[in-house]
Amino acid sequence: MEKLSNAFAVGLGKTTGTLSRMLRIGGGTTLPGRVARLVAPSVLRDLSATLPGGVILLSGTNGKTTTSRMLAEILCANGERVLHNRAGANLITGLTTTALAGTDWRGRPQATIGLFETDEAALPQALAETAPRLVLINNLFRDQLDRYGEVDTLAQAWKQALRTLSPETRIVLNADDPAVAYLGQDLRCHVFYYGLEDAQHAVGAGAHIADSQFCQQCGERYRYSLAFYAHIGHYQCPRCGYQRPTPQVQLARLDLSGIEASRLYLRYPGGGLELNLPLPGLYNATNALAAFAAALALGVPPATSRYALERFSAAFGRIERVTAGQGGAPMLIALIKNPVGATETVRMIVQTATVPAHASQGLHLLIAINDRFADGTDVSWLWDAEFEALAGQVASVVVSGTRAEDMAVRLKYAGVDPAMMRIVPEVHPALDEALARLPAGATLAILPTYTAMLALRQDLARRGWVKPFWEG
Repeated sequence: MEKLSNAFAVGLGKTTGTLSRMLRIGGGTTLPGRVARLVAPSVLRDLSATLPGGVILLSGTNGKTTTSRMLAEILCANGERVLHNRAGANLITGLTTTALAGTDWRGRPQATIGLFETDEAALPQALAETAPRLVLINNLFRDQLDRYGEVDTLAQAWKQALRTLSPETRIVLNADDPAVAYLGQDLRCHVFYYGLEDAQHAVGAGAHIADSQFCQQCGERYRYSLAFYAHIGHYQCPRCGYQRPTPQVQLARLDLSGIEASRLYLRYPGGGLELNLPLPGLYNATNALAAFAAALALGVPPATSRYALERFSAAFGRIERVTAGQGGAPMLIALIKNPVGATETVRMIVQTATVPAHASQGLHLLIAINDRFADGTDVSWLWDAEFEALAGQVASVVVSGTRAEDMAVRLKYAGVDPAMMRIVPEVHPALDEALARLPAGATLAILPTYTAMLALRQDLARRGWVKPFWEG
């Protein structure tokens, strides 16, 4: 009876996805899973169990979409057929939809291994339903407090769920994030750490938005020998002695090259290598480090990981480069959704700019802030993000979205000249306005929240400038 139920659920889910795309009511990334789970609640558990190489789960606050795509490319280069929620639908219904898509109509797997990017709040349920072979957690920051609650609450839920896993499970954690690193304490699984060693990037940016400042063991405030941003760095508790674990996989040196690329020097047990990553910024370098570490824990040869990472292209909306039509203006889209992510994105963009000599020079921006459920309805985080770095750097900025006025006020208090701003609440005319104000040869940097990014990309797809996100 259970097999019949699963077979019906698979068929119904696949049909739902086909109809969704045919009728253009969405990409079919979540509805098929929701329908299938109504018929067979255990369908994700059962389909996950059929994958020969098991399941990899990846979660965290920032960078999980990019990191999961990097890891997917590495696994493909290693000869795996990867089942991956590439479009970013990372709730349980999205994971279920992906599992359905990776089977034939009889529910037989067409992939060898599953890779699921997982929403932070959904991680405990995903762990229970997929029995993963490997879990990668990259960071934990304050994000969407209306959905997730405080970071300590989320970390406790993760810790309890990780304790239920098989001893054969491999856990890969960011040693530089104290809340994430502490998850590895007292687990019966195999725990691996990765971390950044290059002191030149220890600038202490965004220290006021550090979320995990106190020792998980005794409650004393950590002391930092290196602070990269927020609470990310090298830390030690002065009371009980708990400290950053020594990472097995290390980013020994990182050389950044503007908004184009970066060069990574990696060390790992038994060797080291250099690679050229065709993505900019400290964030993307640590994403690549995380993907490399996970691949190494899975037994992928380092040279294969280097090959894949050097040919990687960004996920949609994550430092994505788009051209406005044939020979049109270049655009750079960078998702922002919380104080740390926004601060680091602004820092990356500003580091490549020069102080404008006159109004036509400097940064040209489109910032679109929504407060819908998927963005987080509380936008007070705008006041924690360090937009002050934009002062004196902006030639023009269009603010858009449901909270466009809030963003305009925030920029004014950050020191951006109001005369440089235009408020256009609707994303589509806002893009037209921003492009109309863009001088020849300049790049438009677009910083949207999640639903604003989806609306923007829908408009770009309608104009024929990009493919729909579920085809990307």
